Amino acid sequence: MTPFKYTRASDAADAVRKGAATGVKFLGGGTNLVDLMRETIERPGELVDVSGLSTEIVETDEGGLRIGAGVRNTALAEHRRVRTAYPMLTRAMVSGASAQIRNMATVGGNLLQRTRCSYFYDEDGSRCNKRVPGEGCDAIEGFHRGHAILGASDACIAVHPSDMCVALAALDAVVHIEGAKGARTVPLVDFHCLPGDRPDIETVLEPGDLITAVELPPMPFAAASTYRKVRDRASYAFALVSVAAAIEIEDGQVRDVRIALGGVAHKPWRATRAEAALRGAPAGETAFAGAAATELAGARPLADNAFKVRLAERTIVSVLCELAGVTA
Repeated sequence: MTPFKYTRASDAADAVRKGAATGVKFLGGGTNLVDLMRETIERPGELVDVSGLSTEIVETDEGGLRIGAGVRNTALAEHRRVRTAYPMLTRAMVSGASAQIRNMATVGGNLLQRTRCSYFYDEDGSRCNKRVPGEGCDAIEGFHRGHAILGASDACIAVHPSDMCVALAALDAVVHIEGAKGARTVPLVDFHCLPGDRPDIETVLEPGDLITAVELPPMPFAAASTYRKVRDRASYAFALVSVAAAIEIEDGQVRDVRIALGGVAHKPWRATRAEAALRGAPAGETAFAGAAATELAGARPLADNAFKVRLAERTIVSVLCELAGVTA
């Protein structure tokens, strides 16, 4: 590991001031960053510990939740209001990692974990545009079974690994950020970037920007939401496909719906085409299947991950049927 300096931020302003310097990284739980430092893929000259900042979960005046960036994943998953009002979020977090990792990992750190694949880690033997922009992507002609089918580019086909962020995308979450230019908010669906020709740029954060909180708006029908993760083994595996969904049905028709997908794109994928197709439609398998096909019509799979298209469609249908109480 490359030697580095370690300091703790006293508050958000102190963190922003320190974080603006070249070579500085913020440290939360360190479950991803420290791993990358051990592999010498990340080589920060200084770590600024922000794990003690913004550690509360509070209800907003509007009836939503404001979740501090320093909240541990275990605390969030077990929070009574999260479990009752936003159960998809609890289910996503419990399926995302071991208990030991959840005890360490923070909400802000989860948002910032690197979008990556095995070629990203293989610094000595593989080309990767995320490590060296313009170098090339060996995954495209290599082993890409777990890679992206939506929103990918010729520069990168890696998928975002977070389960939590998929649920946050479905829940219309908003990210609160403090930076040198002051405070601002960014919808979670706009926080992460698609790869384009610069897959090394993964978020909209600017140097020194600090995530201070994630806010969930009130969404009454999310109380009946769920999250399903399809993977190669029961634990300690990233999603091949995951679905976070909530649906509101009135008089047999879909009044409102939220769907987000994981394991299919460089960022948590909000299924807006499927949602639009479902609003006002009969709540049944036929409509659900049509909406899923509409969303996946834009998929561009490669030889080894083409199965994800059908897998994503069938998982969307199964999850929506479960929530609607109809037979798949």
